[in-house]
Amino acid sequence: MDFISDPPIPVKIQKMKERVRWRHPSVVSRGIDQTCMVLDDGNSNSPEFSFMVIGDTGTRSQYQYHPQRQIAKLMLEQLDECRFVLHTGDVIYVVGSHEYYPTNFIEPYREFLEGGEKFKTIPYNQMIFKVPILPVLGNHDYYDVPLIPRLFAGTTLLLRRLFRRKDVEIGWHGSYQGDAYAQAFLDYLQAIADQQLEHHLDCYYTGKTSTGRCLRYELGRFTRLPNRYYTFRYGGIDFFALDSNTFNEPSPLPATQEGEIERRELEKHQKQIEQEELQILEVCTQLNPEIPEQAEKLNVLKARLNQIDESKIDIEKQLKPHVCTIDFEQLYWLRDRLIESWNTEEVRGRIIYFHHPPYVTEANKWDQAQTLAVRHNLRTVFDQVSDVLGSLTQGRSIVDLILNGHAHCLEYLRTTDTGHADSNINCIISGGSGHLPRRQRKEGSELMETSQDITGNYKHKVADSLLFIGRNGEATQQRYPYSFVRIDVQDGRPPKFIIRPFIAECFQGEWHNRGLEPFVI
Repeated sequence: MDFISDPPIPVKIQKMKERVRWRHPSVVSRGIDQTCMVLDDGNSNSPEFSFMVIGDTGTRSQYQYHPQRQIAKLMLEQLDECRFVLHTGDVIYVVGSHEYYPTNFIEPYREFLEGGEKFKTIPYNQMIFKVPILPVLGNHDYYDVPLIPRLFAGTTLLLRRLFRRKDVEIGWHGSYQGDAYAQAFLDYLQAIADQQLEHHLDCYYTGKTSTGRCLRYELGRFTRLPNRYYTFRYGGIDFFALDSNTFNEPSPLPATQEGEIERRELEKHQKQIEQEELQILEVCTQLNPEIPEQAEKLNVLKARLNQIDESKIDIEKQLKPHVCTIDFEQLYWLRDRLIESWNTEEVRGRIIYFHHPPYVTEANKWDQAQTLAVRHNLRTVFDQVSDVLGSLTQGRSIVDLILNGHAHCLEYLRTTDTGHADSNINCIISGGSGHLPRRQRKEGSELMETSQDITGNYKHKVADSLLFIGRNGEATQQRYPYSFVRIDVQDGRPPKFIIRPFIAECFQGEWHNRGLEPFVI
């Protein structure tokens, strides 16, 4: 039985457009750019600033400990020196439901919100930030619950016990195709009456950019994002926030003998993990979360079940007959904005952040078809930008830094000469800020990619993992390091970035906080 579902890409795109009244006549007539915002905190012109990066956070307290809250407390120690927080997605687990925003977001980050001392009274769709948390959508923020599992999750105690792992953070609701995220973070114009829309636009879209008017993000007053993907400029750095959920669809399997062999292998793997899922569910029903040793085992098993969910969805996307849907509108937007950024004198650097990492060594992510799709589509954009810019980049990478989540770890990678314009790029994955950390893959830190030339297929290295912080150890010696990073942006052209990783590690029921040695990229 499938307990979660992922809406089709066209549905995601259309629903999000409706929520922000994409290119409504009142918006167009005012020359408003709905993909741009101004972060109005009085400091955006300073060339030296710091910010934090978190991801994959949206869990509630589990078995008398709360990893997300531990990380939030560590973040509070950095607040005086950091201007904002980037969130790399999966704000709410397991299915992005509005009913979990109070416990899985508002409560752990209450100090970041106006009125946070009374966090239980803050509606999820009326949050006002006093410290900006600027997210992108993760896959879980789009997930929904099919009817039958929804009924199981909401009925008798016996059924709730049987499906205990799904009752942890799945109730009656899913995300409704990302609606909960949109109401929590976006300027939800769909809810504004027609007769009030023009006043709203004139009140809050007062920012000015080279592309027209834009939304003004004002701390303590109006802290909304303009769209599911957007850009803002701070300290001479252009930030690009993307929705990778709409350009991560795998290509259909080819109608060839090789494609048929691959299909049979995928179907075989699908049956294996479904069988493993049933076995784990049976074990889960026999464990008591009130007993510490069993609670820890239950937590690990549930994390494995989440991995199985990811794998099942990835396989289903490949096996299902479909025409590959790619969000070209967003990718063309990114291409054009990167070109414009490189032709703007005041811009000295570029950072992009989105959920699905194109390069990653966390167990089971590198071989996923969605990873390949994201890497291919992003690489195509970079190649197109490079072709236009020519020598303008003066040997620099198209972007200075890529930030991702999705992998439940903290990882620093650097691409090698890939043969494309995504060569020699620094990548940081900050996806270990709340959900149970995962291990690095057994194949190690070198990422090899299969390419093709006139002699046939060959493998070549495309990236190195230079730092990986994830679950490690066995049995009673297992360590669970949760994490976030602080990034200090230095003055200069090109800018330097000081990366400061912070760890809250749970070992044998006790917490130990530590900061790793900072490094410069």
